[in-house]
Amino acid sequence: MISYRHHVVSLVAVFLALAVGVVLGGGPLSELGRAATTDSARTRAQTQDTKAAAAFGDDFASAAARTLYGDRLQGHAVSIVSMPGADGDVVSGIAAQVQAAGGSVAGTYEARPALVNASEKSLVDTLGSQLMTQLDDGVVGTDASTYDRIGQLIGLSLSGDKISLDQAASIRQSLAGAQLMTSPAQASRTALVLVVLGHKDTDDAILSGLLSGLATTTTGVVVAGDAASGTDGALHGLRAEPVADEVATVDSADSAVGQVTTVLALARSLKVQGGSFGASGSDGAVPLG
Repeated sequence: MISYRHHVVSLVAVFLALAVGVVLGGGPLSELGRAATTDSARTRAQTQDTKAAAAFGDDFASAAARTLYGDRLQGHAVSIVSMPGADGDVVSGIAAQVQAAGGSVAGTYEARPALVNASEKSLVDTLGSQLMTQLDDGVVGTDASTYDRIGQLIGLSLSGDKISLDQAASIRQSLAGAQLMTSPAQASRTALVLVVLGHKDTDDAILSGLLSGLATTTTGVVVAGDAASGTDGALHGLRAEPVADEVATVDSADSAVGQVTTVLALARSLKVQGGSFGASGSDGAVPLG
């Protein structure tokens, strides 16, 4: 038999459960729950707005690109050098924009890890010294540092205006043989060089040396990186180096807006060197001059 006491205990338990439910459902805790839900909804809405704005910017850039370019690269070829870890989609995206601006891609070259690995400096130095002796005096600076010298040699192999086509081809073959840089089967002379940075950080001194050498032997050099590289990556460090006066830099190249900006920077570099552009650029978002 269930005693009266058991009935009382059961009823108390039921009322306690109901009371707790009322407190949770209608008291301060429920307000906290509703506030958390509201904040979550607001965050989702803000994220959606940000994505929509970014998508609009990319759509606008893609639609307006040809008008902005005005065939400013007509008759000009661009050599693309992708650094270790560079995104292939970014490289192909910029290549397509070069063609939309009336230009052409003279060749796409892939820098191998050994080229920018400090532990391989001896290899880079030895090869650079050997290649320099095969050229006329004064073509490559005798007082150039290891990476400045190899940068000059790479630039000469791409532009070729100070050396013969055979000498340019020989340099490219030597770089490929040492596994420092791959080259396309067919390549033409070019005055402009685009360097696409990878997601892997490169020593600032090594990158600066390479770019300084490239800038010495070509008409214009543009360095493009993703959005992150412009805030705390390789591009951010590069912009603090003296070589930033010799080469143009563009961040956010992983977006359509950034790729259009990169091509505008290439067109600008035919007459004006240097400049910092993009979302984190100190000279403005887009080089329109």
